[in-house]
Amino acid sequence: MSKRTPLYDRHVGAGGQMVPFGGWDMPLHYGSQLEEHHQVRRHAGIFDVSHMTVVDVGGADATAWLRRLLANDVARLAVGQALYSCMLNEAGGVIDDLIVYRRPDAAPAPYRLVVNAATRDRDLAWMQAAAAGRDVALELRNDLVMLAVQGPRACELAAPLLPEALRPAALALQPFHAVESAAAFIGRTGYTGEDGWEVLLPVAAGLAFWDAALAAGIAPCGLGARDTLRLEAGMNLQGQDMDEQTSPLAAGLAWTVAWEPADRAFTGRPALERERAAGPAVMLAGIMLGGRGVMRRGQRVITASGEGLVTSGGFSPTMNCSIGLARVPVGAAGACEVEIRGVRHPARLLRPPFVRRGRVLVT
Repeated sequence: MSKRTPLYDRHVGAGGQMVPFGGWDMPLHYGSQLEEHHQVRRHAGIFDVSHMTVVDVGGADATAWLRRLLANDVARLAVGQALYSCMLNEAGGVIDDLIVYRRPDAAPAPYRLVVNAATRDRDLAWMQAAAAGRDVALELRNDLVMLAVQGPRACELAAPLLPEALRPAALALQPFHAVESAAAFIGRTGYTGEDGWEVLLPVAAGLAFWDAALAAGIAPCGLGARDTLRLEAGMNLQGQDMDEQTSPLAAGLAWTVAWEPADRAFTGRPALERERAAGPAVMLAGIMLGGRGVMRRGQRVITASGEGLVTSGGFSPTMNCSIGLARVPVGAAGACEVEIRGVRHPARLLRPPFVRRGRVLVT
C-alpha cells in the first residue's frame, strides 16, 4: 500500500490528480501541469516534497563517516552551508544523489541529509551497513513536513509565513545555505532552476504553512511540473540520468567529486580514479529536438561520434519544444538525430541548462 504525506487530504481537496510515485501517493498536477510550470517560472509555486527522506546524522564519528560515504567532502562545510553529493557503490556507480546540511553545533545532530523517496530503503540499508562499528547515529525525521516554495516571487510571498524570528536570516540566505530554529529549518535550495526555499516544519505548522501559501497566491504544483522544471534546469534524475551502473563522471557530475585531499578514501574512489585516468567513454549532454515530436527516455541518439540514448526527455513549456538529456560518446557535439517510433528526427546536442531563473539560455 502506498504511503501518504500529511498533506494528502489537502492535495485531494485542491483537485490533485494522485498517482503512485516511489511508494507514495503524490499529486501529478492540480488540473494543468502546463500552468503550474509557468507559475513557477513566472510567479511562485509550492510543492509537497515530504516524501523525500530526511536523515539527521550524529555521533562522534559522523564527520569521518560522511567523508567516507560521499564523493563530495563535508569537511568543506561551515555551519549553515550545504553541499550536493553522490553516494557511490564500490564500482563508482551512483546509489543516490543527496544534499547535506551542516547544522549548528548546538543542534542534536551536526548534519542533515535529504535523499530521494524512490531510493529510500536502499539508501538507508547502505548507510546503516556503512555505519556498522562506528559511533554514528541515524535519525529518520518522519515527524517533519517538507515544502518547496519556488519561483521569482517565492521568497517575497512566503517570507510573511515563516516564523518571525527567522525571516531576516532566511531572506539573507545565499544559495546552498540554511538557517534553523527549534521549530523550522529553511534552506535556499530547490529542484526547479528558480529561486526559493525548501522549508521543513513540524506537521501542524507545515499544514498551516501550506494553507497560508495558497491563500497568498502561491500555486500548488505537482510532480509533472517538477519534472519539466528540473529538465529545463538541466538537473539529473536518479534512476534515469544516473544510476548504480553510471558514475558521476559519465553523468555530468564530475564537479561533485572532491578529489582533494588525495588520502580521503571515499567509497568508489579507486573506480573513479581508474575511469578518470582512462577517460570516460560517455558523457551527459543536453539535446534539443529540431521540429515536432517529443523525446522520451530510451530513444536512440545518432551522432557523428557514435550512438547514445536519451536518458530524460519531454516537452519544455518555456521553450515550446522538446528537450532532454542524453548519454552520448565523449566528443559528440552539434547536429544529431533522435529515433522516435522508427523515424529519425533532427536534433542538436548542447550544454545544459536550458533555462535558469526564467531565462532561456540556448537558441
